[in-house]
Amino acid sequence: MNKMVVLEQNSSAMQKTKMGYEFFGKEVSSNSIITYTKTNAQVSYDLNKMKMEVDSINKKLIITELPDADIRITPSVEIQSLDDSFFNRISEKDIKNVTQKAKDTAIKSIDQNKLRTEGRKQLMENLNNIFVLAKALNYTIEDKTGKIGILGL
Repeated sequence: MNKMVVLEQNSSAMQKTKMGYEFFGKEVSSNSIITYTKTNAQVSYDLNKMKMEVDSINKKLIITELPDADIRITPSVEIQSLDDSFFNRISEKDIKNVTQKAKDTAIKSIDQNKLRTEGRKQLMENLNNIFVLAKALNYTIEDKTGKIGILGL
């Protein structure tokens, strides 16, 4: 087993950006862009980085190191509506800025601490299921990391 995805979260949001153009302090024209952003967030662990020792004489499985969570947030932005006028065109630069702003907002909206905490709980539950074989062979599981305490091993 290499990489274990323990948690996945999807969210979406609509965002309207209005751009006004002024002439001598008065707004003469305005454009707007409505974007739809879908965001996928995943918490995974590289189990190749988990370090264990097996003491077959004393029937112990000793966990010495657990990997850190890898959080990946992937927003994708679609333009739903573009309110453009003949005299006041929306530039490609404006569109890129609006889509980048929508992506940044989506990334900031994800609570990474909460994801990390929930991901850690799910990792522990998954590890508990994996350790069933060790328990069936009457092995005890010893935690040298101090992080597995919630398993009740």
